[in-house]
Amino acid sequence: MDFDEYERELWAGRASAYERGFARLTSYTIDPLLDAGGVGRGTRMLDVGTGPGFVSLAAVRRGAEVSAVDADPDMVETATRNAGIEVQEAILPEVPFEDEEFDAVVGNFVINHVGEPDVALKELRRVLRPGGRLALTCWKMPGSGALAIVRDAIEQVGVAWPDDIPNTPFLEYGEVGPFQALVAGAGFKAEVVEITWDHLVDPEEWWETGALSRVGTNGVIVGRQDDETVARIKGAYDLIVGGYTKGEGTVALPAHALLAKGTK
Repeated sequence: MDFDEYERELWAGRASAYERGFARLTSYTIDPLLDAGGVGRGTRMLDVGTGPGFVSLAAVRRGAEVSAVDADPDMVETATRNAGIEVQEAILPEVPFEDEEFDAVVGNFVINHVGEPDVALKELRRVLRPGGRLALTCWKMPGSGALAIVRDAIEQVGVAWPDDIPNTPFLEYGEVGPFQALVAGAGFKAEVVEITWDHLVDPEEWWETGALSRVGTNGVIVGRQDDETVARIKGAYDLIVGGYTKGEGTVALPAHALLAKGTK
């Protein structure tokens, strides 16, 4: 299956589950992302792959003039409700705006969900004014900590990666140097830094949002298993997640991401 086609199927109908779970994990990088984009009062900003709209909402609160797009119609509806702005449906690399329309373009964990990230970056550069700023986050690859616990549990019980699920093309860019080279190759003056944090969460809640709700590929794989296999995966998950216990009912899951800053 084509990667972009897989992504459309993967996220269809998942807006509510994503908003309850993974969006809390990715919210940590919102302020660093907006800071990297120089977003403040009067900034004309485009939020690509807005998801539930939390980045757009934070930018509105800073006084920015915000436009936003997402590929999934349910995400568009969710983001419109949360951010209080008009959100358009658009699938990267297509961006439905004029040349040099924005002072800043930001995207929180969206570039790693695009089949041709180099093409998408050139399109994002097109809609930036000269001197405009790009800010993008992605996961450090291969995923670890919060991003990998369910995957590690799946592997421990011997469930193979399905043949019909493609790997993200972004695997080769998930380190500081390759990500910086990718952004620079699209014509930006680029810098990439690593961001780390601990995601504090109830382990049962993380199992529900990361495995049972079918959000992301790990959730899809778990959802294909019979009850006995799911129980085995859950047992392995419990052992792994127990190593991150922070207090009663809470674990501190490490998260590792990259933040790219680019200037046109």
